[in-house]
Amino acid sequence: MRDASARLAERLPADRLLLDEESLRGHRHDRSGWEPAGLPSAVVVPRSTAEVRTVLEIAGETGTPVVVRGAGTGLSGAATATDGELVLSTAALNAITELSAADQLAVVQPGVVTAELDRAAGAHGLRYPPDPASVEISTVGGNIATNAGGLRCAKYGVTRDSVLGLEVVLADGRVVRTGRRTVKGVTGYDLTGLFVGSEGTLGVVTSAVVRLRPAPEATATIAAFFDTVEKAAAAAANLRVQPAIAELLDAAALEAVDAAQGTSFRARGNAFLLVQTDGHGAAAEAELVRATLARYATDVEVTTDPAVAGELLTARRLALPSLEKQGRVLIEDIAVPRSRLAEAVAAITGITRQHGVTAATLAHAGDGNLHPIFVIDRGAAEIPGPVWAAAGEVFATALRLGGTLTGEHGVGILKRKWLGDELGPDTLALQRSVKQLFDPQGILNPGKAI
Repeated sequence: MRDASARLAERLPADRLLLDEESLRGHRHDRSGWEPAGLPSAVVVPRSTAEVRTVLEIAGETGTPVVVRGAGTGLSGAATATDGELVLSTAALNAITELSAADQLAVVQPGVVTAELDRAAGAHGLRYPPDPASVEISTVGGNIATNAGGLRCAKYGVTRDSVLGLEVVLADGRVVRTGRRTVKGVTGYDLTGLFVGSEGTLGVVTSAVVRLRPAPEATATIAAFFDTVEKAAAAAANLRVQPAIAELLDAAALEAVDAAQGTSFRARGNAFLLVQTDGHGAAAEAELVRATLARYATDVEVTTDPAVAGELLTARRLALPSLEKQGRVLIEDIAVPRSRLAEAVAAITGITRQHGVTAATLAHAGDGNLHPIFVIDRGAAEIPGPVWAAAGEVFATALRLGGTLTGEHGVGILKRKWLGDELGPDTLALQRSVKQLFDPQGILNPGKAI
């Protein structure tokens, strides 16, 4: 049997198939820092559901593994590809095919950039709630694959909470449609929710019906600085209003932002908490937030100036790129109950000191999602042992505190080793049986997620 590339070249337009080394290298890794051992055999860039179906039919006939890739902004290694694998890029499936202000929904292809959808909704007085830090470069399909979270999760939920329905091409080429266009609907099992967060292991999303929400009438932003990151975490856990955003950066993160962006956050404290309230009650809620934070903070400011708020949010979004300037990063992603946030932060500090590793902590403090980011020598061929040891203890801490190994980045390659610690053997076996049902040949993103 001829290989998949030759058969794809026969059945797809010439510009859909990329075989040059530059393209193969450019599509082999994501943003996780994981370095796959080899190169994919080809990159295919379909422009329709029918073409995606063709790709999967040929992959199934030839037994070729398929790695689905959006913008490559994933942080778990789920979109990495190696020898013999075919990368299916959704970059050209990038249309907003419908936007209904009356129904507060949009129908989008997976390659649509998240911020572009949000801006399109904004023209109708609406917003697309999911707001990952990579909003300007990540795609809706990638967000769906990982059930991405982000800054506005505290109030508006993660990606799953905004996905009403999907069009999916299965491993054998069948096209199925799940979910609905209505907010309510309980017909049959929730297959939409199953695909969201499945990291490309169950099917290829080619279209999504997503929920839009009214843009808030007002927004207030509170910036607070603290002597210790533990105080900042405790303050966030004790907020008695529902913030739209509550973001925490420790001293190491602030130093990285200052060095890369020319700011001076670190001079104001050892930790920074950024909180936003929105809606008609934004001002009153902001005052309640200010009063709570003042009990813990050394400095608290409130602003309703969009320009000032934008600068603060930009600094938060640039925290990871700023750390990436310092070296190679291993980005972790645990979540704990909000009441255990301060314990988790303190434990991370102790673990990194014990193992003598360099790390910074960012957190979506409003929902207990922490990102300890380990920084290592850029020239290191592998992640050093002490870093992996520290990461393992961080994961164990998350589970001990009633949390999870991953809040929003997914399992990918990096966390499969610890998956059984959280799920247990029976649940893990059940999940693998679901994978077998949807993908009996095991060609969709093999070795990832479960």
